[in-house]
Amino acid sequence: MHSYKRLLVLLSPYKNALFLGAFCLVIASLTNLAVPLYIKKLVDVVMVEKNMALMNNLTLSIAGLFLIQLIFSTAHNYLFDLTEKRAITDFRIKLFKHLHTLSLSFFVKRRTGEIVSRMTNDITTIENIVTDLPATLLQQSIRLFGGIIIITYMNWKLTGLILVLAPVLVVFARTFGRRLKKLSTEIQDKLAVSTTILEENISCIQVVKSFVREHLENQRFGDALEDSYQSAKKRVIISSFFGPSIGFIAFSTSLILLWYGGREVILGAISPGELIAFILYATIIAGPMGSFARLYARVQEGMGASKRVFEILDMEGEVRDTSDAKPIPELSGKVEFDNVRFHYREDQEIIKGIHFTVEPGQTVALVGPSGAGKSTLVQLLHRFYDPISGEIRVDGIPLKTVQLASYWKQIGIVPQETILFGGTILQNIEYAKPGVLKEELIVAAKAANAHNFIMECPDGYETVVGEKGIRLSAGQRQRIAIARAILKNPHILILDEATSALDNESELLIQDALERLMQGRTSFIIAHRLSTIHTADRIIVLDKGMLVESGTHNQLMQKKGLYHKLYTLKSLQMVEETENIVN
Repeated sequence: MHSYKRLLVLLSPYKNALFLGAFCLVIASLTNLAVPLYIKKLVDVVMVEKNMALMNNLTLSIAGLFLIQLIFSTAHNYLFDLTEKRAITDFRIKLFKHLHTLSLSFFVKRRTGEIVSRMTNDITTIENIVTDLPATLLQQSIRLFGGIIIITYMNWKLTGLILVLAPVLVVFARTFGRRLKKLSTEIQDKLAVSTTILEENISCIQVVKSFVREHLENQRFGDALEDSYQSAKKRVIISSFFGPSIGFIAFSTSLILLWYGGREVILGAISPGELIAFILYATIIAGPMGSFARLYARVQEGMGASKRVFEILDMEGEVRDTSDAKPIPELSGKVEFDNVRFHYREDQEIIKGIHFTVEPGQTVALVGPSGAGKSTLVQLLHRFYDPISGEIRVDGIPLKTVQLASYWKQIGIVPQETILFGGTILQNIEYAKPGVLKEELIVAAKAANAHNFIMECPDGYETVVGEKGIRLSAGQRQRIAIARAILKNPHILILDEATSALDNESELLIQDALERLMQGRTSFIIAHRLSTIHTADRIIVLDKGMLVESGTHNQLMQKKGLYHKLYTLKSLQMVEETENIVN
């Protein structure tokens, strides 16, 4: 029950509403217990005393009890159900906020569909027990113990027959509840797989269609759902047997009670009203026993789901503020890598003892073969990851000692693959500086060579770009990303192959925008185009995670090392591409 206690913490802000709802529930339950006593009297008045006036009074009294029960049950349902919805909404928000505290490595290791499944399917399962469990326990406990006290006073022999039912139900519920918990966790895990496949297909639909792999993806999705169905089928079999079995036990007991009670009436030991009242109380008592059994099964399912959700909530980001972290002052932009080492896996080191210093305002190009560690290096600088050993300093301050938010506000990145949010162009640029004046935003768009194409769009800056900016070209998305970076006005800038995979016209526009963006900032460029390399103040050449060369373009060309080889190969490729275009 540790997980459930953690869920109950969600209800603490709404304890006043819950206490009021519980009070209404107690009144409704006590009213429910009083009804059979009035019915007992009514039956005896009709069948024995035959008193018309008393019968009318008793009928009105019973109607009044039903009305009281209606009013208080309605109030209880409203208060408890509304609190449950509010608490679960808070829980979803809490989980969403917590996701943003986790490091980039968490999202790299986890598939998106799995995370989405825990945010949706698992929390929906939890929702069914948050307030339902305490409400059911309170209501059914009042009915159970109140009913037992009353019927024991009425006839202890008949009470003994009812209490035989209790241990049978407990054993029955415990046996099947454990199995249902296991199956519930299994089903949620398998649903996460199908959700992942669905998310991947929506995101990569162009690739699926291009390679004509619809049949394969349909097969993958169908197999995942079929696997989930087989587990759900097992749960359905158990649940289908579980409920009717509880009912069978309860009805069998009622039949025995009816036979024995009828015998007592015939012998004159009890009145007809007492028999009817006893049967009603037996039904009231049997109800809680069945409810406890079914509730136990539901709790087991909910605990399986909560375990998966709390697994995420219990995680901490690998990169996070230390207890003594302080805000970093405004940066001038000096960057130092001091014997930095890093790996994603212990058996495969990516960055191997890199050491260099960049002065404020310098433009540094990172060059190297694929897999040399260029992107990893700038991710370390951005502090998406922390080095395994060594230290990165900015303006002489170790990055591990500063508050992440204060540093991230002063560093900007323009990635190779620009992903925009699904709103408008205005919202995507404004993301860097919420509440900015539109005039300032337009200045940034003009500096990024984006204003003209934006004004040609159907709704200008209010044009919806679609999911991940799919309605815009790659060059247009990139220019919006640059406008966003210009508006942020970072002191350190990272360009991760920002002009790759673009046509010549888009490249010229973006290159011009990037040059404006880099003015007066310490800039790191993962170079793809040769024009970018020429203008860099310094070129750092990486190979297999090591810094093998460093200098200006002319210096490195004279060395005729790895940079000379890479540059020559790229030059030859450009010549061939130009000849192909001409031909």
